[in-house]
Amino acid sequence: MEKKKLTTASGIPYTQNENSLSVGARGPLLLQDFILHEKMAHFNRERIPERVVHAKGAGAFGRFTVTNDITKYTKAKLFSEVGNTCKLFARFSQVGGEKGSADTERDPRGFALKFYTEDGNWDLVGNNTPVFFIKDPKKFSDFIHTQKRDPKTNLKSPTMMWDFWSLNPESLHQVMILMSDRGTPFSYRFMHGFGSHTFSMINDADEKVWVKFHFITQQGIKNFNAKEANEMRGIDPDHAQRDLVEAIANKEFPNWEMKIQVMTTIQAKIFPFNPFDVTKVWPHGDFPLIDVGTFVLDEIPRNYFADVEQAAFAPAHVVDGISYSPDKLLQGRLLSYPDAQRYRLGVNYEQIPVNKCPYMVANYERDGSMSVNGNGEDNVNYFPNSFDDIAVDTSYKESSMQLDDTIADWYDRNGEGDNDHYTQPGILFAKTMNDEERKNTASNIVESMKGISGDKKNEIINRQLCHFFRVNVDLGTAVAHGLGIEIDQNGMQH
Repeated sequence: MEKKKLTTASGIPYTQNENSLSVGARGPLLLQDFILHEKMAHFNRERIPERVVHAKGAGAFGRFTVTNDITKYTKAKLFSEVGNTCKLFARFSQVGGEKGSADTERDPRGFALKFYTEDGNWDLVGNNTPVFFIKDPKKFSDFIHTQKRDPKTNLKSPTMMWDFWSLNPESLHQVMILMSDRGTPFSYRFMHGFGSHTFSMINDADEKVWVKFHFITQQGIKNFNAKEANEMRGIDPDHAQRDLVEAIANKEFPNWEMKIQVMTTIQAKIFPFNPFDVTKVWPHGDFPLIDVGTFVLDEIPRNYFADVEQAAFAPAHVVDGISYSPDKLLQGRLLSYPDAQRYRLGVNYEQIPVNKCPYMVANYERDGSMSVNGNGEDNVNYFPNSFDDIAVDTSYKESSMQLDDTIADWYDRNGEGDNDHYTQPGILFAKTMNDEERKNTASNIVESMKGISGDKKNEIINRQLCHFFRVNVDLGTAVAHGLGIEIDQNGMQH
């Protein structure tokens, strides 16, 4: 077999890949050695900006298959027939962790799927939890800052975290999950995924329902406890990445079942909580899971950077028959995610192979950094025009949206159920968790809150303890005792 020639990026063959051109064996280097410049300049630019969130992750290609008829809810072509399939790409990640953080850090896990459908790429970008810490996008940057590093010490700060959480009791539901063993999953294969937000589906009759997406792991749930997670952090900080790669290499292909919850517009109006509040869940007893399909991951990308690092997801990317909801945090993500990808990868990031729609793409976007698809060649770059054959397909027009209000305001308080931040976390602790999970959750909270320091320490601790007592008296008592705080029968601190 004939070997390939060593060439520059422009295809020019060269021979001196290890020795620089110099004046004599010990003399200075010459400017004309452009191979040296090319290697060093490219090396200096090998790192693209790290994702602000979801920086460290693992990914794989696979295939989604429709197993159940849901055409009464959606006209999406993907779901038009049982047995339909499409290729997909999945990326799992940590939310607050940095590129070099350990895979077993206590952190939510990102669960992002890109479906390559005939109507375009559908990105379903969620987490391994059904809820999130905040419900208004204006709080997002502040929240993420508290999960990163103290601007003075450049260290992670429990004080920052608990100060923010204690001032935002809407975070309680997610905090309870994070502080349980679900906050340290064994690996990406052994956790559920959720779209988290409320989305909508529209059928052929233009009837709309609200939906939540669930992905149920068929490997079973498996978590580390705090001790095991800390031990694995030292043994193998890349444990989750290694587990996914080795499982697929050994043909132990991980798979999940897709299910949805469905809520009608009438049910949404009488639901005791805001159905578009991402800090709340829809009870399964009232809105049971409906089978939709399955997906399996069976291919590790040949190059991590090309596919996993450059994969770009955006909740704004939905397909005909699937749409958005008034979920405030979702509405904010519709703007922020594509904007982040343009900053990180360039305005033409959807031309990168992992992000490219495998079906026809026709529009008038031109130029910009790294346009590599022919840039529209000699076709006109404006619409309407008299020259090309691109036409608007009116069958894809979405029906009008009925708004419930005509008053714009900065709402910090809505209905009664919107400000109940305690009932659902209380149900999670008292009825969903078993004794061991309750014990571990309280213990993990205590260990984390022990890191609170500074002159506001007692204020932050007392404020957060009040929240935990409102969730569940036993939880508040366990955390208080763990922190060495005595509580009398009225719940007062001594």
